[in-house]
Amino acid sequence: MIEVKDLYKEFDGTPVLKGINATFENGKTSLVIGTSGSGKTVFLKCLLGLLHPERGDISYDGNIYNQMSPDEKRDLKKDIGMVFQGSALFDSSTVEENVMFPLKMFTNQPYEERIERVNFVLNRVNLENANKKYPAELSGGMQKRVAIARAIVMNPKYLFCDEPNSGLDPKTSTVIDTLIQEITKEYNITTIINSHDMNSVMEIGEKIILLKNGVKAWEGTSDEVFRTDNKDLTNFVYSSNLFKKVREAQLKEDSK
Repeated sequence: MIEVKDLYKEFDGTPVLKGINATFENGKTSLVIGTSGSGKTVFLKCLLGLLHPERGDISYDGNIYNQMSPDEKRDLKKDIGMVFQGSALFDSSTVEENVMFPLKMFTNQPYEERIERVNFVLNRVNLENANKKYPAELSGGMQKRVAIARAIVMNPKYLFCDEPNSGLDPKTSTVIDTLIQEITKEYNITTIINSHDMNSVMEIGEKIILLKNGVKAWEGTSDEVFRTDNKDLTNFVYSSNLFKKVREAQLKEDSK
């Protein structure tokens, strides 16, 4: 579980996050949504320890990050998996080498153990025959699955995903969403996803937090999205004609 209390972050005197409070539970996919400039990327970087807030606490299973020793922070990083926007694979390395990279960085495991773990996670993301391929030989969806395999190869407690469906077609996006949710539940991971993809919100949004101008404007589940009267959320969700029609259909169904 990750708990955030009164998180405040500013740049050059300009506040970007203004007292965010949130709880992210084990075994659930939580989505942080919002328009560009809402603060969601800064929020994610604070959770990862890449940015230091001016005020507030971030707790990992009861352990407050800014009270940890350097060794404790280093150990925490081993428990964190990250899926970057655009996958961020090493172009000159094979799939196998990309996935093995965290094991080489953070463990002293012999090669036999590392390759066994690599093969296990590649099989888990349905890429069991892709070991020797290079990223350029893979589709966008396959690259994203390699990125997920790399993120879970250390068996993390916490998984962060930054726009995991960026650049993918709707069908492939659904495959990636389902894979992330399955892994989250299977390994009881605390998963936090930055996204603007409404399909993701509706498919795997067990918890959704909307940020607007650095504050938490709404919190709920995918089931509540179409039933809320929160103006900030409705303006974000129904910016497209498709979802305006979906809302109208939902309201008609509720009125019966």
